[in-house]
Amino acid sequence: MITDIRLQHFRSYEDASFEIDPGVNIIVGPNASGKTNLLEAILIVALGGSYKAKDADLIGFGSSWARIDADTASGPRIVKFKTEPVFSKTFEIDEQKLSRLHQTRMLPVVLFEPNHLLLLSGSPELRRSFLDDLIEQTESGYGSVRRHYRRVLAQRNALLKKNPRDLAQQLFVWNVRLGELAGKMVRERQALVDRFNDHATELYQSLSGRTNQISLEYASQFAIDNYETALLHKLESNLELDVMRGYTASGPHRDDLQVFIDSHEVSEAASRGETRTLVLALKIMELRLLEESRGAKPILLLDDVFSELDTVRRQALTKYVSDYQTFITTTDADVVVHHFTSSSIIPLATN
Repeated sequence: MITDIRLQHFRSYEDASFEIDPGVNIIVGPNASGKTNLLEAILIVALGGSYKAKDADLIGFGSSWARIDADTASGPRIVKFKTEPVFSKTFEIDEQKLSRLHQTRMLPVVLFEPNHLLLLSGSPELRRSFLDDLIEQTESGYGSVRRHYRRVLAQRNALLKKNPRDLAQQLFVWNVRLGELAGKMVRERQALVDRFNDHATELYQSLSGRTNQISLEYASQFAIDNYETALLHKLESNLELDVMRGYTASGPHRDDLQVFIDSHEVSEAASRGETRTLVLALKIMELRLLEESRGAKPILLLDDVFSELDTVRRQALTKYVSDYQTFITTTDADVVVHHFTSSSIIPLATN
């Protein structure tokens, strides 16, 4: 939980402070007033990074530094950005300076923003990120595995583009390492999908008032229990094709999450309303699983989502989030306020 926050030279804020309610906080203002920037600052305090921008872009125009100070239930947190002599980002927590927040230092948080409504109909990358972001908050060490996988994949792709004479020999060590990291990633993803399946149908029926059966499936080229060996074989046998493409065509970065309603894939059979109800169910399950794994209630960030939902789904969302510290951005307070018996209004003016 966050009790107050101060932003200096952060995004559109030169110097602004906000007192935070432990319940529902409704951030109201016109477009370009800094609503999303405030949510972004909270997310950085909690997880260490932005969901929409590079660190260097978070410093306000014309400034060489930025700073976020937040008081939380576990103590004060400070995040500092500076460009001189070189760009750096540092955290101060419990009087310790850190260059990165590991899972044990993160505050549990769930973000729901308009792009997430495309989760089931958009690109597979959205669904992979959905799984990976949640695992990174719940499983210690997964963030490191994820970063190392990206680096090894980038190294392999760079070699494919160069295509030296001894390419196969140079790639061998990268192929083996890629397989090791891939095996860890897909098993964590499959475990999370299994946990979703334990509650998906019950929650969807509660939200929709219908009797549909929901199931999720981790879609991969290879069997999970033999993923490392199968991927290594594929990387070696498909070398010529990968060289022609200039990138690695197999691995967790190509896998997907499939969601089914009454045994029919959602992307092909679900209506717009059914799809949005399913996305809402997934975000609520994310909230629950994170609370269960971390033993603390997550902070919930809703970035202009209420305007994208109809009245029935707004009411459903309200029912499930009322017990969490929640931040809701909106251009129209009337759309949100009447759904909550008690809330705090944070008004913003155009910057």
